[in-house]
Parts: sequence; structure tokens; C-alpha cells
Amino acid sequence: MPTIGVAVAIPEPWATELQDYRAAVGDTTAAMIPTHITLVPPTEVDEDQLEKIEDHLAAAADEVPAFCVHLRGTGTFRPVSPVVFVSLVEGISQCERLADVVRRGPLAIDLAFPYHPHVTIAHHLGDDQLDRAFEGLADFECEFDVEDFKLYVHDEDLGWRPTRYFTLQRGT
Repeated sequence: MPTIGVAVAIPEPWATELQDYRAAVGDTTAAMIPTHITLVPPTEVDEDQLEKIEDHLAAAADEVPAFCVHLRGTGTFRPVSPVVFVSLVEGISQCERLADVVRRGPLAIDLAFPYHPHVTIAHHLGDDQLDRAFEGLADFECEFDVEDFKLYVHDEDLGWRPTRYFTLQRGT
């Protein structure tokens, strides 16, 4: 059974900067996880459902216009979950809408936590490492246009790999 995820990829040069920072604070999973904003968390699906899922994602992309994301500063889900992230200050409602549209039909799943768009920079680390991540990127800031999202499939050896891109509506 493949494990998939759906996400907005963070563009360069920020993707590498944030991934390198994640590795530097000791998150050993960093090399296997492209820098992203999750829309659908890791989900096991039947192999024979992949085509239906891709069709659904293509239709979802047609419903949502391209938008801008502005990342600034850090946040955390502690004490509920040992995660430090870079915060969205613009593009939150658009990510929420996109995630809602994507998580219908064959991807209608129950989430463990309420959806909160963010870019993880430290996960399942000790408190000192999480504190370092929180403080170290407190001044981080970037802006970019989101014109597509990606379907990722997990590979045990290579990590998360994009298999298809879905272009959002243009010009709105």
C-alpha cells in the first residue's frame, strides 16, 4: 500500500535554506522531507486508487486560484505536539480552502489535529533543540506565489518524492 501526501512545495532558495536549518538543529528526517505546507498528511491508499486520486486532485486544482504566501517568524504546537514551524502571515485562508477542497472524495480523511497551515522546521526533538529552532528562525521571512501543489509518494529509501504537479487557476 503506497503512502501519499499532498502539499504546497516551498520554492528555492527558501526550501533549501529551511531544509538545511532543519537538519542543523538535529532533525534527521530533514533530508527525506522536501520543505512544504501540508494539505493532506501521510495517508495509506490502495494502489488501484491512485488514478482516481490524481483525477480528484486535478479537479480540485481547477477550483482554487493561485495565491501568495508570506512566511514570517516561528511558532510551535508544544505542549500538544513537539513541533516548531515557520508561520504563515498571508495565505492562511487560501491554504485552508485548498486543503478543504483536496481532502474530499477519495482523500476525505479525519485529521489528528485541526488544520493549521505551517512549514515544519523541527519535529520530535528534545526541548533544547526545539527551543533553538524556535529562536533561530524567529526573524525568517519570505514571500512567494503558490501556483501549484504536488502529490508525493513515500519511498522507504528516498523519502518523499513528488509524482505529479497540479496547477491552480490562473489570473484571479
